[in-house]
Amino acid sequence: MRLRVTLDIGPAVHQGAGLARYAERLAFHLHREHNHELDLAFFYNAHSGHTLPRSLEGVPSRAIRLGQYPWRLGALASQLLRWPWLESRLPGGEVYHATEHLLPRLRRPTVLTVHDLIFEAYPQHHTRTNRAFLRLAMPLFVGAADGIIAVSHHTRRDLMARYGTPAEKIHVIYEGIDARFAPAPPAAVARVRERYSPDRPYLLMVGTLEPRKNHVTAFRALARLKQQGLSHRLLVVGGRGWLFEPVRQEVERLSLENDVAFTGRVPDEDLPPLYSAAACVLVPSLYEGFGFPVLEAMACGAPVVCSNASSLPEVAGDAALLVDPLDDGALATAVAQVLTNPDLAG
Repeated sequence: MRLRVTLDIGPAVHQGAGLARYAERLAFHLHREHNHELDLAFFYNAHSGHTLPRSLEGVPSRAIRLGQYPWRLGALASQLLRWPWLESRLPGGEVYHATEHLLPRLRRPTVLTVHDLIFEAYPQHHTRTNRAFLRLAMPLFVGAADGIIAVSHHTRRDLMARYGTPAEKIHVIYEGIDARFAPAPPAAVARVRERYSPDRPYLLMVGTLEPRKNHVTAFRALARLKQQGLSHRLLVVGGRGWLFEPVRQEVERLSLENDVAFTGRVPDEDLPPLYSAAACVLVPSLYEGFGFPVLEAMACGAPVVCSNASSLPEVAGDAALLVDPLDDGALATAVAQVLTNPDLAG
């Protein structure tokens, strides 16, 4: 008997960072590799005017049209009132899988992927409104789910410690990366060097510009490296999140305007060669539920220096140099080791 699964692919439709990659790749591979045993249908809230990625076309899908906030509040209200209002609007099926932190009350069994509990660990890095919503909603969503996928053992421990979630309810399934993340051919490497940093080698950070990514510590480490005579530019790849202005101001305060380049989001085809050509990839995050850039960089053959906090030691293992994310001196020392030691540089 084929299992009928409804997959919420909202992140793949509306977002462009890690959550989007997770939802899109999960949906793609479920359809391509498990089509013989699953009847898969997609669901999303069409609040942004965006449509399904081309990679997911051809799978039955259904959308509702609510604003972003009515959709979030509707999911919360359904749990508070124990009212499965969405059930009649979904494709039929035996299981519903929420790929982001929004789980409406339903009559069918549900699975919830929990990526992180950053808003609990670093509440100051969320807006007051988002923090209030998540602190009320997440315990309800986690409690209502029949099964939970945690993307790391660190996230599993967080769920157990903060919400008392039973261990047997949580299944740790690591996130994967695309096969396209591999050492890029010389022509592609030359192309991205010419486009993004034609005059000197570069260090690389990848991820949305938001406080927990800890760009400020990376800038201070770069200033130390400059004092040591190293000339590398820091490329910061990713869209602007909230609280970007203090990040920009720190660049000016350290007089790094010519040494830090904010590229914004880059085309997907540029990411593997950008990793491949990087002298070192920096991941000094204060908190990650998983940490895609660590694995993406390693797959492309780039050396990594990353934080010793949250899930990152679990993801990096012994294949990266780990540092205290609040110690810019330690970060600078580790990067200098990579840049001056051929064995560490790979």
